[in-house]
Amino acid sequence: MSGSLNKVMLIGNLGDDVKMHHFEDGGCIGRFPIATNENYTNKQTGEKVINTEWHNAVVRNKAAEICNKYLKKGDKVYVEGKLKTRKWQGEDGIQRYSTEVHVNEFNFLNNKSDNDNVMKQQASEGPAAPPSNVENTQNQVDDLPF
Repeated sequence: MSGSLNKVMLIGNLGDDVKMHHFEDGGCIGRFPIATNENYTNKQTGEKVINTEWHNAVVRNKAAEICNKYLKKGDKVYVEGKLKTRKWQGEDGIQRYSTEVHVNEFNFLNNKSDNDNVMKQQASEGPAAPPSNVENTQNQVDDLPF
């Protein structure tokens, strides 16, 4: 294979609500952390071990608006995209780096009972949440790719 591939697929839980930034040209960007867990049992001690890895997800424009409207801290989500590393200089003069997942497809994975609870809670507060299979408008696929 002569080419290369930059593709990331994650299933995890939001570590915080979506943080939005709106631009003067009308575009917007949403950022949120996703936690993925690795579970295993230590063979020597028999102790259950859980390792959590944090990922910085970035969504743009309409996808950002949808995520901001329907996702909240703790929700389970599938995201697919590519890795990008940003570099900047901090106020202290030190070079900083951040690796992000630039999302181009996503799927909300909360189960129906989770959504029913959200709908009951929001019934007194305002509009109800969407079904759990809301996806980005670029690709209307019901199943995960694996």
